[in-house]
Amino acid sequence: MANMWAGRFKKEENKEVNDFNSSISFDSRMYKSDILGSIAHATMLGKQGIISKEDSELIIKTLSLILNDLDTGVLDFDYEAEDIHMFIEAELTKRIGDVGKKLHTARSRNDQVALDIRLHLKDEVEVIKSLICKLMNEIINLAEENKYTVMPGYTHLQRAQPITFANHLLAYAYMLKRDIERFDDAKKRMNYSPLGSCALAGTTYPIDRDFVASRLNFDGIVKNSLDGVSDRDFCVEIASACATLMMHLSRFSEEIILWSSWEFKFIDLDDAYSTGSSIMPQKKNPDICELIRGKTGRVYGNLNTLLVMLKGLPLAYNKDMQEDKEAIFDSLDTVKMCLSIFAPMLSTMKVNKDNMRRAAAKGFINATDLADYLVKKGMPFRDAYKISGTIVAYCIDENLTLEEVKLDIYKKYSNLFESDLYEAIDLEKATFRRTSKGASGIESVEAQIKDLRS
Repeated sequence: MANMWAGRFKKEENKEVNDFNSSISFDSRMYKSDILGSIAHATMLGKQGIISKEDSELIIKTLSLILNDLDTGVLDFDYEAEDIHMFIEAELTKRIGDVGKKLHTARSRNDQVALDIRLHLKDEVEVIKSLICKLMNEIINLAEENKYTVMPGYTHLQRAQPITFANHLLAYAYMLKRDIERFDDAKKRMNYSPLGSCALAGTTYPIDRDFVASRLNFDGIVKNSLDGVSDRDFCVEIASACATLMMHLSRFSEEIILWSSWEFKFIDLDDAYSTGSSIMPQKKNPDICELIRGKTGRVYGNLNTLLVMLKGLPLAYNKDMQEDKEAIFDSLDTVKMCLSIFAPMLSTMKVNKDNMRRAAAKGFINATDLADYLVKKGMPFRDAYKISGTIVAYCIDENLTLEEVKLDIYKKYSNLFESDLYEAIDLEKATFRRTSKGASGIESVEAQIKDLRS
């Protein structure tokens, strides 16, 4: 395929240079966006009288046929083409001759690619949001089933206070809710059409940029032509949203890895979502979670790639910016893959409620409730804190839990202790008494579930 700029050059491009320069191997995925953008552009050219109505309609009809042929596999990509834009234009010209060459009037590949990637990323964002919602639903359903499941809550990976498994799970649901908001926010700023910026300085043709923007469901146009072709902030923002989402998935994965170990045994992963060992027959490995944890670093790297690629670029377009696509596409693909497998892994997971309850009982995680008991009897909190800590030390020496200590022993530490203290330090009651908004109490958890479902 001859290069579109062949008139300026006396020599053909070196084959290795062409391969190095080519991007169709990865930007071919934008073919639908490229064709839809071209249809909107051709419609505008005809409306404005820049090309004839007949030529405009022929171009639109042929582009629609090319789109259908690519969708159905009738037409294959030519990987000798430099990029998806050149491939589509060459195919158009092959089918309708010189009329096809009129499509690129009042347009540059600079604003064309800026348009294509915005259109493509808008669609990708909606796919990711849908996958996040599916995962959120699985989390919420699991929380609904575990409103009464008591487990130890941790700080510093040390047992801290009793919580419900539902409340722990819902923390991740709220993280994912914020992730959806981040993608929405990035999409909102991205939703402006750069087409009409041309190479960098606009055009002398009487184009209607707002018409094209409206046809492509943009909220408006990018108002500066140099900004239109050189802006890739939206790629950085979406890559950042992907990185934050992966960070949340990675944290959740780390907990599942811990919970599925013999040391915790809070959950069992389904066999279909685990792997074994080639040498140790007893092993059941949480490889999915480990891969998600590992792929998080990859998505972080893509964000850094974009930031470093852009940091020293003068206005307007530079070939460096071709590197935006592989980085952002890889992040999107990785995120979609991880979300798609996380949801069914979670829905098939078995929760070992009794193991969670036993772990909660052994960690003195009701010591704060013991201190609160004394405070409610009139003792200053710091004094109550010291007495409770001293009793915990006694329990450790005697291999007892707080519930197993006799009342006469408690009275040696304070006369404020009465028989009602056992109700105060009962694990379930201590957990469900936490009724402040966002806490582990049943009403609070149900309010969170209702909020998230809405």
